[in-house]
Amino acid sequence: MRCPFCGYEQDKVVDSRSSREGRAVRRRRECLKCEKRFTTYEYVETAPLTIVKNDQRREPFDRLKLLQGIETACKKRPVSKKQVEGIVDRVIEHVEKLSKIEVPSSDIGKLVMEELRLLDDIAYIRFASVYRQFSDKGEFVSEIKDMGIE
Repeated sequence: MRCPFCGYEQDKVVDSRSSREGRAVRRRRECLKCEKRFTTYEYVETAPLTIVKNDQRREPFDRLKLLQGIETACKKRPVSKKQVEGIVDRVIEHVEKLSKIEVPSSDIGKLVMEELRLLDDIAYIRFASVYRQFSDKGEFVSEIKDMGIE
């Protein structure tokens, strides 16, 4: 593992533990040159997942893109990074249980909306407005009424 601070390629593992509900191993490492510590995660490599967009384009699943979309919806809301990570982990876990190579982006969007609806109304509305592509304020108001917020 290359040190992120000095680039040296030798380190020692200081601590290892199970992480993310047993789906990853978290390792604390110490560079043998600069002696700084850093964290790495190991995951089981699975078959690559492909997302099928609404226009039928296909692109590889990107955990970071999903994370950023949820973080954007939760910006300036009382939602912790840990809660956002939890949503991402649960969505990925659900998708992996489907055992499919291709998953429609709409399915992932629905899963995220279900999670956000339970967590924060404003984050849910923000995500829904992009996901459902609200075209006017009437759709926005309708969604808020459906939630029982007025």
